[in-house]
Amino acid sequence: MTAYNVVRFRTKPGLEDKFEDWFRKLRRDFEGLRKMALVKTGERSYCSIGEWDSFDHIVAARPKMISNLDKFRHALETQGESIDVTDAVSGEAIYESAPTK
Repeated sequence: MTAYNVVRFRTKPGLEDKFEDWFRKLRRDFEGLRKMALVKTGERSYCSIGEWDSFDHIVAARPKMISNLDKFRHALETQGESIDVTDAVSGEAIYESAPTK
C-alpha cells in the first residue's frame, strides 16, 4: 500500500536559499522511497512530501531522515507552542486518484 510522509518547515529569516540548497543536496537513498518534493508554501514556509512503497519503509527510514534534519535544524524556527522545528505526519493512502481523460 502506498504511503506518504509530509513535513512542514519554517526557516529563520534570511536562510531560505541555504535551506533549499541543503535540502536539494541531502542523500535520499532510502529503500522504498519513490519520490520526494519540496514545496514552498509561503514566506519562509515549506512542506516536503515523500511517496513510499509502504508505511514500513517510512518507519525504517526515520533514523536517516532525522540525521538529514540534523544537518539544517539550526536554520529552522519552532512553529508554535506544541510544534518543534518540524511538523511531521505520515500514513498509508486510503484513497488515490489519477486524472481521467
